[in-house]
Amino acid sequence: MAASVAGVARRLRRALRRSPSWLGPSRKPLSTLPPPTQGSAVRDAFLSFFRDRHGHRLVPSASVRPRGDPSLLFVNAGMNQFKPIFLGTVDPRSEMAGFRRVANSQKCVRAGGRHNDLEDVGRDLSHHTFFEMLGNWAFGGEYFKEEACTMAWELLTRVYGIPEDRLWVSYFGGDPKAGLDPDLESRDIWLSLGVPSNHVLSFGPQENFWEMGDTGPCGPCTEIHYDLAGGVGAPQLVELWNLVFMQHNREADGSLQPLPQQHVDTGMGLERLVAVLQGRCSTYDTDLFSPLFHAIHQGDAYPELQRNSAQIASLVSEDEAAFLDSLQRGRRIIDRTLKRLGPSDLFPADVAWSLSLSGNLGLPLDLVELMLEEKGVQLDSAGLAQLVQEEAQLRAHQAEPAQEQRLCLNLHALGELQHRGMTPTDDSPKYSYSLQPTGEYEFGPCEAQVLQLYTEDGAAVATVGPGQRCGLLLDRTNFYAEQGGQASDRGYLVRAGHQDVLFPVAQAQVWGGFILHEVLASEHLQVGDKVQLHVDKAWRLGCMEKHTATHLLSWALRQTLGPSTEQRGSHLNPEWLRFDVATQAPLTPEQLRTVEGTVQEAVQQDEAVYTAEVPLVLTACVPGLRSLDEVYPDPVRVVSVGVPVARALDPMSQAALQASVELCCGTHLLRTGAVGDLVIIRESQLTKGTTRLLVITGEQAQQAREVGKSLAQEVDVAAERLNRGSRDLVEAHQLSKDVGRLTKAMDRAVMPQWQRRELQARLKLLQRHANTAIRKLELAQAAVKSQELLKQHEKGPLIVDTVSAQSLSVLVKVVRQLCERAPGTSVLLLSPQPVGSVLCACQVAQGATPAFTAVAWALAVCSQMGGKAWGSHVVAQGTGRTMDLDAALSAARAYALNQL
Repeated sequence: MAASVAGVARRLRRALRRSPSWLGPSRKPLSTLPPPTQGSAVRDAFLSFFRDRHGHRLVPSASVRPRGDPSLLFVNAGMNQFKPIFLGTVDPRSEMAGFRRVANSQKCVRAGGRHNDLEDVGRDLSHHTFFEMLGNWAFGGEYFKEEACTMAWELLTRVYGIPEDRLWVSYFGGDPKAGLDPDLESRDIWLSLGVPSNHVLSFGPQENFWEMGDTGPCGPCTEIHYDLAGGVGAPQLVELWNLVFMQHNREADGSLQPLPQQHVDTGMGLERLVAVLQGRCSTYDTDLFSPLFHAIHQGDAYPELQRNSAQIASLVSEDEAAFLDSLQRGRRIIDRTLKRLGPSDLFPADVAWSLSLSGNLGLPLDLVELMLEEKGVQLDSAGLAQLVQEEAQLRAHQAEPAQEQRLCLNLHALGELQHRGMTPTDDSPKYSYSLQPTGEYEFGPCEAQVLQLYTEDGAAVATVGPGQRCGLLLDRTNFYAEQGGQASDRGYLVRAGHQDVLFPVAQAQVWGGFILHEVLASEHLQVGDKVQLHVDKAWRLGCMEKHTATHLLSWALRQTLGPSTEQRGSHLNPEWLRFDVATQAPLTPEQLRTVEGTVQEAVQQDEAVYTAEVPLVLTACVPGLRSLDEVYPDPVRVVSVGVPVARALDPMSQAALQASVELCCGTHLLRTGAVGDLVIIRESQLTKGTTRLLVITGEQAQQAREVGKSLAQEVDVAAERLNRGSRDLVEAHQLSKDVGRLTKAMDRAVMPQWQRRELQARLKLLQRHANTAIRKLELAQAAVKSQELLKQHEKGPLIVDTVSAQSLSVLVKVVRQLCERAPGTSVLLLSPQPVGSVLCACQVAQGATPAFTAVAWALAVCSQMGGKAWGSHVVAQGTGRTMDLDAALSAARAYALNQL
């Protein structure tokens, strides 16, 4: 039995890679209606089953671009959008906080990271980089193992009509090293549902223990598999459905602790399920894919694909063209390299590395290995591993120093707070500020009470002492906790009755609706103390200024680039703001200038900034209302520039199309005039189709404009000098150097980006004209010097002499003109320089013997002078240092005569 179980385990991992044609299931419908087989019907049946029979709420598929999750490149599972629930950080005012049992069909991409199917795509008939995951979830113990298994079995056998004898299940067999017992509860549930004992298999943590990441919620899982063989021969199993029971938390030290609340997280690949129900040998042959091959523009389940079809097509075409170009170049490099290798030689690791994502061409290393495999060549894996290690060491060396570990409320701390019935922190006082007639903002203090204290390692304590860094939880606060791209407030607090003792507050973070303040205790502080909070006014005002400027910038970009322009993210602090925007191409200087001008108009009009909290449902269908792909609280805060919120939300007014109206929890100016000015100082391509803008405001922006104005005047002066012309090479070279200096200064300067790019274009043209002027002067000078030398030397096979020349460029031109005027003559000239060095240039006549090459001639002479030489068989140059020019000239003549 052990041997057969081990064999099945291997097949569980490899079945799809080597399975023959899928055999059609002998469906036995248990209802009056036939089981669904069409892809759309299969999806609908899943969602209807959980909604209608088991009271699940249906939620839309999230975007494949992760929402506020930097740990993911793409959404790779249905549970991704629910991570705040699993981690206990969900905003208690958000719609998601009310989720108890939900179901959906999630579009997923698995092309890298922890869950990567890229290597399996193309090797079998069932793996995809893009696929749909059907899933159902139960949060906070709404239901657990028995209900989840029963629902899954009922759906597969009674709704889809899959024969019970074609289904196998696996469960977690325990892990003694981790101290985890077998999940016998799941085993017994399956047996009670009628699954034969020989179809119930146990496996270890690699197969049946699911983890979100290196840390975080995790737990045993039970999988349902379909037997492709249908009882003929050994079973060939393909996984259909994975049911994960999140009951542990992987701590930072690697240990496992019980979760405060248990969750169910299940996922089933729609494509595999449909292939089983349709009796297809390949998921690509199901009606999920076949219509796409001839009508791909019709993917209504996901309307955002239709809305952005033109952009998607453009990006795919550009990426495909770029990839194919890299692939062709890579093939040529591989072919050239193979010609140099012997039959048994390994392919050089450095060449493979140059083709890779870390090298020049950007091809995945596994693709490079596949290309070599097709040619029957083995890669130097050891050498490649060394290069990978060196790259990792270099990245680690270049990486920014690790930031100090910030305080946080982990799952256990949040669970304890919820167990004690504590309500989330009231942070509404953060919006309590006013604009005085003098134009200054007034931020009043906030009275609060200490509810809980935490040490740096996260332990809850009742008191802290002087000099101790701690986390402080209050019943209310006027500090803005970092979120929505806005930096946290900072400031200080005092205890009631002790106004002369300040407790610095470094930052505030939000965890599941609780605001944790990072405080350095100046004296003893304990639970129950009354405190008074004071925000740093200059810091807060800087953030307000940048946040309002962010909204104006977003609006100005839509006005300039079109209403479909989407924000991809932002971050701001009092010094600058960063804004990522979806673009088809880099912004032109004119577009950048127009965006700045649009913002300046709104600033100069000193428009009022209106805010109001409204039910989230009222914002769903407002034309022009801007919202990001984020989870918003309900009610949600609306920020409207120049238009009262009530009017902006009126669908009939169209006001949101003409003004900046956004959902936002940030703190803002009350009038736009305080922004002062706005300048985009940098623009770069973050990724394909995403442009990142770096922006400053206020006095910094005005200073940037002054810098730009000053540099523009210097460029004008350089252009005027070039128009006048240079009297000699010294003056021409100085102008070229000045243009180069201006170019470097332009690259580093804090100035308007539109102006930088315009001036860079002018400087590039000026540099080209300056170099042309230098070449003309050098040619003229070379003509004079070559004529003088011809007068000094009789016609013959050789000219070796010294000449005054300011540069190697001039010296080479003299040599070439001599050879043009005396075609049968080989020429070598030396030019002593004021700094003690000697320049050398030579050219060998066309009729010279093959053994007589210019580079060897120059090397023989320059080596004697302790220097170096380079060039070709015909023309060469070099440098050296000597006090005895006659000896160098004699060596040059002797070498040439010997060769001639």
